[in-house]
Amino acid sequence: MSGSLSHITFVVSDLERMSALLKNVLNAKEVYSSGDDTFSLSPEKFFLVGDVWVAIMQGKALPDRSYNHVAFKIEEDEFDQRLNEIERLGLEVKPPRPRVEGEGRSIYFYDNDNHLFELHTGTLDMRLEHYRNTLKNRRAET
Repeated sequence: MSGSLSHITFVVSDLERMSALLKNVLNAKEVYSSGDDTFSLSPEKFFLVGDVWVAIMQGKALPDRSYNHVAFKIEEDEFDQRLNEIERLGLEVKPPRPRVEGEGRSIYFYDNDNHLFELHTGTLDMRLEHYRNTLKNRRAET
């Protein structure tokens, strides 16, 4: 049986550029840099985003963009500051998808290697509750 998430690894073309994104947008703490002492496939760095281990490895950018993404939880009062930092770094922000009222707000953005990130203010419990209420209201209307 699987337990909790161990780590997330992103292959990136520029370790320093991605380090800036992780530190400035996700408030990540750098905990390791391989430098010239490579133990894995290529130079790498490790970060903590909250208690999530995020690894970045030097390599080729993804050839295409998709909706596959990683979402990090943020608080509502952080929303504007995080969006400003993403824009300051010149990253592409996608319009949010349509949402059910009350399930939280999201910022979707691509890094320079075609990875899609989401910063989300909601929780799974919030989303499920709003989906249940929306379905109940739709059924009551019919």
